[in-house]
Amino acid sequence: MSDGRALELADRAWRAAEADEADAVVQIEESGFARFAGSEVHQPTLISDESITLRVVRDGKVGCAVTNRTDDEGLGEMARRAAEAADSAPADPGYAGLQPPATVPDVAGYDDETAVLTPEEQAALAAQAIEAVPEYGLYGYFTSGATETAVASSTGHAVSQEMTDASVLAIAASDDASGYAEETSWKTGDLDPAGCAREAAEKAGRTRGATEIEAGTHAAILEPYAFSELLWYFGFSSLGALSCLEGRSYLSGRLGEKLFDEKFTLIDDGLDPEGMPKAFDLEGVPKQRVTIVEDGVAKDVVWDRRTAKRAGEGKESTGHALTAPAQGFGPLPLNLSVRAGDVPTAGLPERVGDGIYVTRLHYLGVVDPREGIITGMTRDGTFKIEGGKVTKPLVNLRFTTSFPKLVEGILGLSDEVVLVNRSDYYDERYPFGTRVPAIATSSFTIVGTGSGPGL
Repeated sequence: MSDGRALELADRAWRAAEADEADAVVQIEESGFARFAGSEVHQPTLISDESITLRVVRDGKVGCAVTNRTDDEGLGEMARRAAEAADSAPADPGYAGLQPPATVPDVAGYDDETAVLTPEEQAALAAQAIEAVPEYGLYGYFTSGATETAVASSTGHAVSQEMTDASVLAIAASDDASGYAEETSWKTGDLDPAGCAREAAEKAGRTRGATEIEAGTHAAILEPYAFSELLWYFGFSSLGALSCLEGRSYLSGRLGEKLFDEKFTLIDDGLDPEGMPKAFDLEGVPKQRVTIVEDGVAKDVVWDRRTAKRAGEGKESTGHALTAPAQGFGPLPLNLSVRAGDVPTAGLPERVGDGIYVTRLHYLGVVDPREGIITGMTRDGTFKIEGGKVTKPLVNLRFTTSFPKLVEGILGLSDEVVLVNRSDYYDERYPFGTRVPAIATSSFTIVGTGSGPGL
């Protein structure tokens, strides 16, 4: 992609600093979006960006600065601002030092075909989705990108990785119907935009005439789109070491206990070629596979250098750090994967009997992180399950449910695992997602109803 430019920039950046220690993270992006609405591509977007984050340590005080200016003057100005921030800060007793030189694992995650997609080819792939469902207005996007991430520091540690990713998202909608589908991969060849659009349209066609349902705790099936959304919010609030150490996590004080159904095993594996592979985190620490839950037993959370230092007792980073300015969130599990079950997807309704079927969720928020309670709405394909069959469409439902109870009450997991995109593309492109099956559960709590499907 860039012939080592990211690593060269990272090296120049930390060397521009006047500091006791310094490291730099460089993220280079070449990407394109073909957004469509009402079955017309309306917002083609091309991005070419180079972003540098510099962290400096001066007399035990840490400062950071970020720039997109990569000439010597721009790097010098960034170094000056980082030094000024450090000098203005109190000493940082939680600072854990920089990553010493280390070898990072070889991973997959770069595809030549995806890296060289032109804007015209991106638009053509969007057009494949649009043309597949002329009976609906289609809303969504096709996007692909090539990125390079590098970390270099005054310790002599220097690592880089090139990545590609591509996603298609489709909402087929009319005034009284809507359905949703998406696909994502680091290989464009894995995607079928037309098939994705047809899935959304098939779902939309079954949503007309939606009715309401009583509030209460229902048995439910959550498609991978919906399960991924809940898992991500639970992961953000409970599966990182900082929230665990501070007592905010559902796992705080509960590691080693059987908390979930024995069918539930959860790992974070940045090395998995079926996900969005990463060789190292944004401190340059080599990625490790972390077993978070095994056969229902809570085993661990993910760590960065700062939280490992705070915990002591020989704890080490598992390679889950964010960039220095974002480390107030603590380490995050960006490559979550739930072990598949043994139920064909079509067989899950029989496990539920009577309940509800949920395609996807939106507008989520964490109500109580200590208890894993999350609220939000269902959207674009919610149905009633009666007698082991998916039947009538339902209006959008407001839920406030416990993720731990959801996976305590597993009735079945599908035997297929799907990679679901979790990137929102608002900041530097850093592709990640979750690999999850569909889930049938005895516990999904509905607290109200909303609007019907459609525009």
